Amino acid sequence: MDMMKTSEGHLDDLIQLVSFRLGPEEFGVDILKVQEINRMVEITKVPQAPHYCEGVINLRGKVIPVVDLRKKFEMETAEWDKNTRIIVCDVNGSVVGVIVDAVEEVLRIQSSTIEPPPEIVTSAACNYIKGVAKMEKRLLIFLDITKIANELNENMETIEEVMA
Repeated sequence: MDMMKTSEGHLDDLIQLVSFRLGPEEFGVDILKVQEINRMVEITKVPQAPHYCEGVINLRGKVIPVVDLRKKFEMETAEWDKNTRIIVCDVNGSVVGVIVDAVEEVLRIQSSTIEPPPEIVTSAACNYIKGVAKMEKRLLIFLDITKIANELNENMETIEEVMA
């Protein structure tokens, strides 16, 4: 059997994603960055945090910041319900939680099915999109969770300096 090669000459890689919903849209993050998926817990507000940061949670003794992706992407807010989850991601040793409407499934997709985001995409989310994965009957937006986490951590460090 002949394996397909990408333009760089590498074998077409399989990527594993955790897919989740924000409103009608389906997103995915690299499973290698996902530490765990939790139900909603009490979130402690942090003064002067960015508008999209809900606050912090205590995860087994470790305090981690939590991002509301709906706010981050300037989407309409929605009530949290029994399906709402916090996806805890570890990005280069820095842990951050992201609030999503519902976690869907773990997917394996070929990297060749991911295309760059369309140039007409100008929403707040555009900078955080790695690409769009074409699947049989749907499109999945592949998020760059590293950019979201790094931006949040920079903002949180600034807050800690101000409060110190």
